[in-house]
Amino acid sequence: MSVILVLIITSIVVAVVFLGAFFWAVKSGQYDDTYSPSVRMLFEDKVKKKK
Repeated sequence: MSVILVLIITSIVVAVVFLGAFFWAVKSGQYDDTYSPSVRMLFEDKVKKKK
């Protein structure tokens, strides 16, 4: 029974850490630009010519 209690507490701690990391990423602007990455592959890169 004590092993189940340890596993439950550990899983709750891990879930809280991941939830905190998600909120930190949202607050820092990680998910602000959702349009550019999806169309970036459609634009061709300009090739630099060697002289």
